[in-house]
Amino acid sequence: MNVSISKKSALALGAIGCLALGFASTSAYASTSVTTTFSVTATVSTSCNITAPTLAFGTYIGGQVTGSTNISVTCNAASTPYNIGLNAGANGTGSYTRNMINGSNKLNYGLYQNAGLTTNWGTTIGTDTEAGTSSATSMTATTVTVYGVIPAGQVVPTGSYSDTITATITY
Repeated sequence: MNVSISKKSALALGAIGCLALGFASTSAYASTSVTTTFSVTATVSTSCNITAPTLAFGTYIGGQVTGSTNISVTCNAASTPYNIGLNAGANGTGSYTRNMINGSNKLNYGLYQNAGLTTNWGTTIGTDTEAGTSSATSMTATTVTVYGVIPAGQVVPTGSYSDTITATITY
């Protein structure tokens, strides 16, 4: 058998073969890739929040009246030590003299750290603030009770009396 292929035919077959190989092996061409890594960082600072509802004494008719409210402390880091201070109020005269007012009339009261009403609550850390530690679980509120008293024997005109206390948490 004598097979004779002309140069033109061989060239055409070669070209078709190359094209076929080119189309068939397109995915065989490798591209160069380069990779790198990078760090991801963050700094988390301890933060605490303090909330306090109203301490409502109720009606005062001359005898001693007591009441209480609960301050809530929530910190993002578990077991964070803190101090809570309570100022003299908007109408106070000194760290221990607090007054609710109605116009120019004053109704004296006190805020204490204990139910026995013997440990005054002030703003000096290490002296008259409440020291504590946040919950062992982060973002879980810890409750601290504020005890209040309106002393007996005050003679004041009838009406509604109020004051505003600023509670500060130091951590």
